[in-house]
This record gives sequence, C-alpha cells and structure tokens, in this order.
Amino acid sequence: MYHIIKFTANRWVDLEKSPRHRLERLLLRAGDELSVQIKPYVVQTVGGPVETADLFFADGTAVREVPFACFSFIE
Repeated sequence: MYHIIKFTANRWVDLEKSPRHRLERLLLRAGDELSVQIKPYVVQTVGGPVETADLFFADGTAVREVPFACFSFIE
C-alpha cells in the first residue's frame, strides 16, 4: 500500500537504486510530497529508541532509516 507523505524538515538520505549501484545522496526538502510504501521499525540510539522507516518508491528505489519526526502523512 502506498501512502502520501510530506517532509517536515530537510533531510539528506542515501538513495538505493539496486544492489549493483552505488548509493546516491539525495536531499529531501521540507514540503516535498512523495508516494511511498513504508516499513516502520525502531532503532536504538544513545538518546533512546527512535521510530524510523524504510521508504520504498514506485520506481524501485528506496531510502533507509528515515525518522518519523521528519515526515507526516497527508492522506
């Protein structure tokens, strides 16, 4: 299922195209709206647990470990 999300803060991410391609740096800007599939999970950090998600795009690319604090659902 795809969800439309809106980024609330600028965030540099590593875009995965395929296992054979190098990661590509991408700036997701505050206000960007994207349609994504979301795989949520919690990451343990020095400051405590942080809710994050892997975001999968329709073109087959993905970004990993994006904090939920950086985006909101707009559906």
